[in-house]
Amino acid sequence: MKNIKHSLYIVLLSAMVSILLPACATTPLTSTAGQLLLKEQGSFAIGGTVVKAPGIFDPIKHGAFNPANQSSAGQTLHGDHAYVFYQIPQNPRKLPLVFWHGYGQSAKTWETTPDGREGFQNIFLRRQFPVYLIDQPRRGRAGRSTKPMSISAAPDEQLWFGIFRLGVGKDFFPGVQFSKEPEAVNQFYRQMVPDTGPIDMEANTNAVSALFNKIGQGILVTHSHSGGQGWRTAIKNSNIKAIASYEPGSGFVFPEGQVPNAIEYLGGRLQAAGVPMAEFMQLTKIPIIIYYGDYIPNQPTQNPGQEQWRASLAMAKLWTDAVNKHGGDVTLIHLPDIGIKGNTHFPMSDLNNIEVADHLSDFLKDKNLD
Repeated sequence: MKNIKHSLYIVLLSAMVSILLPACATTPLTSTAGQLLLKEQGSFAIGGTVVKAPGIFDPIKHGAFNPANQSSAGQTLHGDHAYVFYQIPQNPRKLPLVFWHGYGQSAKTWETTPDGREGFQNIFLRRQFPVYLIDQPRRGRAGRSTKPMSISAAPDEQLWFGIFRLGVGKDFFPGVQFSKEPEAVNQFYRQMVPDTGPIDMEANTNAVSALFNKIGQGILVTHSHSGGQGWRTAIKNSNIKAIASYEPGSGFVFPEGQVPNAIEYLGGRLQAAGVPMAEFMQLTKIPIIIYYGDYIPNQPTQNPGQEQWRASLAMAKLWTDAVNKHGGDVTLIHLPDIGIKGNTHFPMSDLNNIEVADHLSDFLKDKNLD
């Protein structure tokens, strides 16, 4: 009887394995347990430069970590590179998404949201896109700069609360798609990081271009300050097959001789730049989609946090028309106009970020980029 029970157990176990193994083999990236199945992940530095001080390094005299004996003579500094973290899912799609953060931010922009939900990193990983997350040179985990800079410790968070269009002061906009939980606000403020050196657009675009040289063809996803840098990187590197830009704030480039007048706004002016026509035409060869969120006024206002985005959206419309006039394929989406309301300057981490991601997925599908 004991042997019969043992044999029956083996038969049942074998039957269960035979059922489960095919199911595991065809399990999609997202399982019922919410698991992510990865083929590969890792990180690396890309781009940058090496500075060497004149003289000769003396390992005896200068080797001890003693401030009295320290000398730069003959030593090197590897800096101004970007840091890249990547994840490649099982059965990946053909083109990866490369995510580039905005001003005062790092790759954290695309990771877990301030209120603890999945950001675009995981959302698109679950949709089987390889994802690459950048910390640009002199920011975050790429903080080794070859140029010195003083870092301020001045309190400024209510200023950014307004500029990032969560609301005014400490008061949220009505209907805003951002968690009002104190811990979410705490996490949001703590994701901000300082520059460790002067912002260098040439170093930044060279590093991201080097990334596309390394990984090959892909789709660049930018946010805010990286928007303008994204245009210039695409001019440099034809491996960028499309751009999705969330709220580009500056850096719009037009053909030389066709640069529009600066747009004045409360507290500043937004000026575009001119590039040779041959360079500008590179931007007409790829599909581009631009997104802006909510709470952007149509007319001048006394709120400087909203004013600069009024100027940015107005310039983006001029830029869209200019690229398309020369045969390009730019789509400009103001989210409230298509019924997606309440978004801040961070649509990728707002409460409705799945809906925002769905729109990008539809765009990629329409352009045969998925």
